[in-house]
Amino acid sequence: MLDEEVVSERIRQIAATLADRAGELTVELVQLYANDLPQLVNDDERMVSLLSASVYQNIETALQIFRHGIDPATVEPPAAAVEYARRLAQRGTPVFDLIRAYDLGQAAMLDFGFQECIRLVDDAALLGAMMRRLLKVAYEFITRVVRQLVSVYQDERDKWLLNRSAARAAKVLDLLGDNSGPPDVDAAEAVIGYRLRGTHVGMIVWHASEGYAGDALSLLESAAGAVLERLGGQGRPLFVPRDEAGAWVWLPLAPGAAVRREDLDAALEGTEPGVRVTVGDPATGVDGFRDTHQQARRVHALALAAGEHCDRVLTFREVGTVALMTSDLNAARLWVASTLGPLAADDENCARLRETLRVFLASGGSYTASAAELTMHKNSVQYRVRKAQELLPRGLAEGRLDVELALNLCRRLGAAVLAAA
Repeated sequence: MLDEEVVSERIRQIAATLADRAGELTVELVQLYANDLPQLVNDDERMVSLLSASVYQNIETALQIFRHGIDPATVEPPAAAVEYARRLAQRGTPVFDLIRAYDLGQAAMLDFGFQECIRLVDDAALLGAMMRRLLKVAYEFITRVVRQLVSVYQDERDKWLLNRSAARAAKVLDLLGDNSGPPDVDAAEAVIGYRLRGTHVGMIVWHASEGYAGDALSLLESAAGAVLERLGGQGRPLFVPRDEAGAWVWLPLAPGAAVRREDLDAALEGTEPGVRVTVGDPATGVDGFRDTHQQARRVHALALAAGEHCDRVLTFREVGTVALMTSDLNAARLWVASTLGPLAADDENCARLRETLRVFLASGGSYTASAAELTMHKNSVQYRVRKAQELLPRGLAEGRLDVELALNLCRRLGAAVLAAA
């Protein structure tokens, strides 16, 4: 049976030989990464230098373990390795690339070690024992270092994303505020990661179901991406979370791009039913960035007032007038009551009469067109229109526009503006 001290002594000799070549081995490993993981060896000289320092310090640490019989479980990652992991996290480099780099490095260093063992040792039994020891200790060392560096990476990534998200949200609020002078557009674009000089459409996205158990923000971000794809957007959207179930979004569009209702509906077809979206009109530049957002927010207020029965998608183009009227919901309720009188009652009969009258007025007063849209007999439409007019405080000739607006308010907001039956 081999003397363990003999194995240790020969391994110390191998480690000493490799230590004299640490600089050469570092160059070879960096070249290996350039071939197999080129994303780690880019044009940034500072990152390449830090990578080289990390590789060199890891080689030195590993060889010290073998030369002095240090327990790998007590070893901490070298300073350069820790800093390199932090920088990769800040740049968004996948953590898999970091793990892969250590796998490649371990395989390469073991190969160097085995070559030295074969060159210096003739005894097959001793050679086998040395290789087994090298494999075991190298595995324990790399496993510990990688586990610690992955933790460093994740902590830094979380902190970096949080700080970037906070900075982005602060800059967006600054852009939306009433500033004394024009913003530095270049600086603002750099912070928020979004172009301000082009055409955008603002959206509010949220999950309407309270207590949703899933990751609502990821769901909403996916929905925003689906809308952007349907609209043929140019570039990445700006997604700014406001809480755990809602976000402000801006989509970059081509000049003159149209926002069609059918595209919005199609984008949400495959999403979770609780997702809701309000959309402003397309606008251009920093002023347009503010304007389209304010429109989306007004429609959002309308949607919240309407409650759970509101449409999944509301656009300012369709309901802007109604949205502007509901900034004071109590005043809107009083106005609806004074305009529609008993017809504003919250019951099924009045609801049927209101909808028939709304369609009749929207069709230009055509009983035939109204009957076709409502899939009713023309005589039934005439009857309902007459009954609805009997409930109005004033004839249509005196305030037709007001009646149409009030009927649309009732259709969009329901009980929020209706009188108790």
